Amino acid sequence: MENILIFVIIGAISGIVGSIFGYFVRQSIVKKRKGSIEASLQKKTEQAKKDAEKIIEEAKEQAKKYSKEAKEEEENRRREVNKTQDILLQRERLLEKKISDFDQKEVDFAGRVEKVRKIKENLLGLKEEVEKKLEKLSGTSKEDAKAELLNKVEQENESEIMEKMRRLEDDGIQKMEKRAKEILAFAIQKCALSQAQEITTSTVSLPSDDIKGKIIGKEGRNIKTLERLTGVEIIIDETPETAIISSFDPVRRQIAKLALEKLMQDGRIQPAKIESKVEEAEKEITEQIKKSGEQAVYDLGVVGFDPKIVQLVGRLRFRTSYGQNVLLHSMEVAHIASAIAGELGANETVCKKAGLLHDIGKAVDHQFEGSHVDIGVKILEKFHVDKNIISAMKSHHEEYPAESLEAIIIQAADQISGARPGARKDTVENYIKRLEELEGIANSFKGIDKAYAIQAGRELRVFVKPNEINDMEQKKLAKKIADKIHEDLNYPGEIKVVVIRENRIIEHAK
Repeated sequence: MENILIFVIIGAISGIVGSIFGYFVRQSIVKKRKGSIEASLQKKTEQAKKDAEKIIEEAKEQAKKYSKEAKEEEENRRREVNKTQDILLQRERLLEKKISDFDQKEVDFAGRVEKVRKIKENLLGLKEEVEKKLEKLSGTSKEDAKAELLNKVEQENESEIMEKMRRLEDDGIQKMEKRAKEILAFAIQKCALSQAQEITTSTVSLPSDDIKGKIIGKEGRNIKTLERLTGVEIIIDETPETAIISSFDPVRRQIAKLALEKLMQDGRIQPAKIESKVEEAEKEITEQIKKSGEQAVYDLGVVGFDPKIVQLVGRLRFRTSYGQNVLLHSMEVAHIASAIAGELGANETVCKKAGLLHDIGKAVDHQFEGSHVDIGVKILEKFHVDKNIISAMKSHHEEYPAESLEAIIIQAADQISGARPGARKDTVENYIKRLEELEGIANSFKGIDKAYAIQAGRELRVFVKPNEINDMEQKKLAKKIADKIHEDLNYPGEIKVVVIRENRIIEHAK
């Protein structure tokens, strides 16, 4: 037991001694390690100092290098600036010298101008003095001498002047006529409205001559009632199975014709029935007028008209001028004017509307005083139609001066539509009277030998006396005759005036 206790005590002592020994050994090891770490740190610190010193040296070297380069660059720039300043100073001196020279030249020029002005004044004075001396010596004034000289030159070179004038005029006329013909041909080709002449009477076919008695009625009361209600004259005794209705108003004629046809279909012809049928006919004609106006506006493709204007346009269907239906004529003018406007660059819409409305006054000209142009202008102004349209339509008969290109186009289109063959008719008496007036105007001038109206009055051929009218006066005479015809006569289209001067020299060989 004691041995065990001794071993335990020895073991305990051994453990304590071992622990103490281990502690000291550990401390010794730690001190050695600490010394080695501190040595390493010291070594690294010294190395770091050396590296830092080296970097600083390198930085200093680099800084010195950059500083040297900067100084060199600054020196170069300073030299360039100095060089530029020298150049600018040189240019400034040169510019100042030029300005000084220019000022001197300006002063010299002003002096020369003054000298020239004085010389000019002296020359003018000398010229006037010379002219006065010449006038005194010649006994004639400057104006008289100038007129005499021009007259002499004109006489000596008359033929040459006339030839050049004629050549220039012919060339210009040919070019203008060619272009005008192209435009008019194009415009007319685009318009192909049918046209039929109309007269102031209408005929109604009767089923038999027996119905004439019914139409006349007892003591003529039926026919008198019909004439009174419609305002026409009815002739039924001259032509078999035909009644002729006569009136200057086509609307009245149409109403009477329609009413008479309705009465014959009904079979009962008496005053009360006549009144009823006339009222029906008036309503139908009013509706036809409205439809005709709407159809015309639709066919032309124009919009914006007041319904009352469209109604007046429709009334033109029953209006004629020299046998030409005014509605068809107005539509034809609208088409032609629109085509011409397209070729000339004018306003096609204005021309089309003005062409349709140019004769609108004829729809009511029998109800108001004044020309159909003035009446038409008042109607369009009342319904606030565009002023450009009014301006274009009001000068188509030259009662007003043309204010625009569109107005001239309407004039041309109106004359084309009215003057083409077959469009209008006239009585023989009026035709002969117009030809006589044409020849009378020509014969009213001095130096006329003979005058003939030919080509249905479209051309006036005038023969002058060659010993009284020379070539220069011949041209003036043609212009005077044309102006006189334009002022004194009313005619559709245009009249060509041809003045002929002919010299005949006859000799006999014996």
